[in-house]
Amino acid sequence: MFDIENYFENFVKTNKIFEERNILRPEFVPKILPHRDIQIRKIAEIVACTLKNSKPSNIFLFGKTGTGKTAVINYVKDHLNNQCRNSDIHEPKWVSLNCQQVNTGYRVLARICNDLDPDDPVPIAGWPIDVVFDKLIEKLDTFVHGICFIILDEIDILVKKMAKSHDILYNLARINSRLKHAKVNIIGISNVLNFKNALDPRVLSSLGEEEIVFPAYNANELKEILNQRANSAFQNGALTLEIISLCAALAAKEHGDARKALDLLRKAGELAERRQSPNITPDFVYFAQDDIEKDKMKEYCESLPLQNKTILLSIYSMQKYRSGNAIITGDVYTCYLELQKQIPGLNKLSQRRVSEIIRELDLSGILNAQIKSNGRYGRTKFINLNIPLENLNTFLINDNRLNDLFDYRPRCIESNTTCFKGQKYIKLG
Repeated sequence: MFDIENYFENFVKTNKIFEERNILRPEFVPKILPHRDIQIRKIAEIVACTLKNSKPSNIFLFGKTGTGKTAVINYVKDHLNNQCRNSDIHEPKWVSLNCQQVNTGYRVLARICNDLDPDDPVPIAGWPIDVVFDKLIEKLDTFVHGICFIILDEIDILVKKMAKSHDILYNLARINSRLKHAKVNIIGISNVLNFKNALDPRVLSSLGEEEIVFPAYNANELKEILNQRANSAFQNGALTLEIISLCAALAAKEHGDARKALDLLRKAGELAERRQSPNITPDFVYFAQDDIEKDKMKEYCESLPLQNKTILLSIYSMQKYRSGNAIITGDVYTCYLELQKQIPGLNKLSQRRVSEIIRELDLSGILNAQIKSNGRYGRTKFINLNIPLENLNTFLINDNRLNDLFDYRPRCIESNTTCFKGQKYIKLG
């Protein structure tokens, strides 16, 4: 039996690991951002005209996750606002939204309206979109001689999910022509370097006036970033330079992701703290890495479209009830057809489209799809999950459309046929 009183008593006696753990969180903005002087200067030069009540150019920021895009914008924002206060200049408004969460044109406009004026809220659904846009114009124009920065983080997701988002972006980019008093600046942030290729030419010409690229950090740069944060985040003696180097090296393999490096160091510290260790050892770093990978996979699975989840569930069911036998694409498709009929409103995909989704899932790392040659009989794709079945169950069980199907035993397991290009064939051997 766990002795909670003894655990808490020992916890109090153990040396403190953290001085201020929030310094390691992604939303923390440090006084200095190493290796981002070029990007800070470019953005500062663009937005400086705000201090003279002029509208800056719209900006696109490109770079992979964890390259400092959001941190740099927040850094510039804080310094610009400070200068406005010190110079008795009208402070600009800032509205920031993540298009992964606010992922329709209506929600984008409603969220901007409600951030500008929470006392007069726009409902999250139900109004005609042109009425919401008119309401946004009205709210913006209450800021006489004011400038409003609208930050659209992960803007590529908005465009990808909704064709009408091109119209929303175009109208936002042209909104200044309808404003009498205020001015609006758009800052788009994307993890996809070639994202602008997907934009409507009208939107691109209006929105993409300035472009700034954020390169990935290398291992030495990550080490410097971690060292800077660790000096304030941890107690003396809680970690060594070896731990910082290890976290930097592991994160550098993930495309130079500073956010991953900071998460890794923080989680390693938290694991050491929970185990009541006086310091962080390499083992805690590796345990933290496993936890982060699991969290990342859970987030990925939960964000998948229903069709992709159903295909994953098909592989799960085949692997669960068909121990010892290889799973091929035709088997997955046959099982998918069984499950698809039991999910209301789910359209049937072709076997070719299911194969494409399997390829996407393979690239994500959640499964392994290996092609093997059968000589003159052609090539076969063999599929297996890269994560334990119980983990996938945990990742998908919260989707109410699927949670009754995790114990479903596919009828096709007992069959000696499989699907290929929509036709049934008898299995050999």
